[in-house]
Amino acid sequence: MRRISIHVAALGLLAIGAAAAAKAQGVCGQLWVERNSIYKDYGYCFKTARAIGYFGNGGCVYEREGDIPMSRADRARINQIVAQERAYGCR
Repeated sequence: MRRISIHVAALGLLAIGAAAAAKAQGVCGQLWVERNSIYKDYGYCFKTARAIGYFGNGGCVYEREGDIPMSRADRARINQIVAQERAYGCR
């Protein structure tokens, strides 16, 4: 009986872990879109297939992120998003 309880508990923990991972992936996707939307608004030329596929590179002007004349508020938001992405383990 005790062995069954341990297995049930382990399965419960796995389910919780899977749910947390799924939620984190959703959050990671939202953060990725928000961060890159800011870059897109400033005319950044994306490098990855994912970003080019999602945002395109039409009208892009800046090849390097550091060259973008971004407002302090937008730069601060980018930094916040990057910190959140790290905290969630986003890739």
